[in-house]
Amino acid sequence: MLPATALALGVLAALLAWPVPAALARAHWPRRDPLAALVCWQAIGLAGGLSIIGALLVHGLAPWGHSLPEAWWHWVTWQPSTEPVRGDHWVAQTLAAVLAVELLGVLALSGVRTARTRRRHRALLELLVRPGVSAAEETLLLDHPAPVAFCIPGARPLLVLSSGMVAELDGAQLDAVVAHERAHLREHHHLLLLPFVAWRAALPVLPAADRAHDGVRDLVEMRADDVALRSLSGPNPRRTLAVAIVAAAGGAGGQVPDGALAVTGGPVAVRVRRLLAPADPLPARARWAALASAVTLIFLPTLLLLLPAVV
Repeated sequence: MLPATALALGVLAALLAWPVPAALARAHWPRRDPLAALVCWQAIGLAGGLSIIGALLVHGLAPWGHSLPEAWWHWVTWQPSTEPVRGDHWVAQTLAAVLAVELLGVLALSGVRTARTRRRHRALLELLVRPGVSAAEETLLLDHPAPVAFCIPGARPLLVLSSGMVAELDGAQLDAVVAHERAHLREHHHLLLLPFVAWRAALPVLPAADRAHDGVRDLVEMRADDVALRSLSGPNPRRTLAVAIVAAAGGAGGQVPDGALAVTGGPVAVRVRRLLAPADPLPARARWAALASAVTLIFLPTLLLLLPAVV
């Protein structure tokens, strides 16, 4: 039973490493529903990691039992194997352990490094900024001629506007920028990005890692745009936000600190077109189908690992 399980997990890992992320990255529907697409990306990342580690572990422990729980228990309690143990079984065990430690270690290290970078930038900014003015009194104002807006997440989040941004935009446009950054902070978009930063660092040779990171980065910006629009008033809030994004994009190059989320993140041209010429919302049936597929994808590797133990 275990060889068949290892094969199924290997096939699933291969699909999640290339064709599935490629198809989702090429699809147009995520722009119509960024939140559902973000759930799908998270499912792909989690299921992909579990599948490849599970396939190696199942193959490596196959001589010790007919199911993974049984084989694992026999292995950790030093019971003799029921089948001959070959060299490839030891190699698979080693690779599973190394990959698991690398993925979890890089995730933890990425989190620590990002938090440290944000703390450093926050400490520096607190020396340079002053309370905000105009339409965004709860923000901090940075004396800088370029139009810049960004937020630094964390236990003490910062939302920063430059004096150039305040001078260039009117009150409604400043409200749009602040609403976008608030959306990043309220929905903790930095946590959605973190696993894919780690995935790209752990597997730099895997094209899917870059594709997944870029896809999630773009979608969190589109999601922040959508959330911001709900709080904006005025005759044309979509145009107001689009103008603010273009203005910030014209002066933000290289000015946003590492680890920050900026209003100019992602593909600016795509976001502006999406705001000015919005597509129809994704039908409810299609949205639920996408979410159901994501949930199924998360549970499928677990079922493959545990199913032989209960049949």
